[in-house]
Amino acid sequence: MDDKLQIQPGTAQETLIIPLYARKKCGDKFPELYADPAATEICNRLDYDFSELNKKYDTTFYEFGALEGAMRQLDMMYEINDYLRNHPNASIVCLGCGLDLDSRRCGNQQNKIFNVDFPDVIAMREELAGTNPRETNIVSDLTDLSWMDQVDARNGAVFYAAGVFHYLKKENVKAIVLKMTELFPGCRLVFDTVGTLGYKLMMRVILKKHGMNNFGNLFYTNNSVKDLSSWSDKISVSSKGYMLGYYDMKLPSIKGIHRLLANIGDNIMHMQIVKIELLY
Repeated sequence: MDDKLQIQPGTAQETLIIPLYARKKCGDKFPELYADPAATEICNRLDYDFSELNKKYDTTFYEFGALEGAMRQLDMMYEINDYLRNHPNASIVCLGCGLDLDSRRCGNQQNKIFNVDFPDVIAMREELAGTNPRETNIVSDLTDLSWMDQVDARNGAVFYAAGVFHYLKKENVKAIVLKMTELFPGCRLVFDTVGTLGYKLMMRVILKKHGMNNFGNLFYTNNSVKDLSSWSDKISVSSKGYMLGYYDMKLPSIKGIHRLLANIGDNIMHMQIVKIELLY
């Protein structure tokens, strides 16, 4: 156990490994849909008691949560690879990267990768996932827009934020988008959102756990195309359902209850993947 990284309950490190473990469990339970070898490898290197999480992920609620996290990653990778088909030398930029390593699986394995997150997160990422010659880790709060100066977008860039913008204020997300219109025309930004009901049901417990009690000005939208298009005439906004917008989930391992919850998520809680094309 000496060569393993010890994770203490209730720490910032634990908040990073829980979504990582969810992706691992999704790969275990739905291998024909999703696999994340890096998540499995990292979890095996941790000194952490996963027994309680294991019990939870045998329940329908947590099983769907693992599926939800995996679908988000699949959606993001779809949009990244779609952009790279027309911009094969573009950079991939992961906003609020955490332990997300899916950028390494996208493109032609030559694309530059930029990861942006807080100092302690980047330090843990480098310890657990190592460094890659084509990666640049940028230590920054996303709301400090100077991080954009370090991104090489000469050949284009696709930016993605998975499970990140929920924690930002609406004005912060808008500021990020508007700054991108200045610096990165021809590039793409992809992120996930939820609507009002989805926010109340899915985020309230999480946010309170982190001591955040003011929900009113955090970022969510019931109609991303309508709400975000007014921000600038230099953006083109589109969206798809988070759970079923990219994949129909018609697999033997996907239960009827999973598809029911997926429909509720997309259509009632307005779980969406939003794509913003930054126009010239």
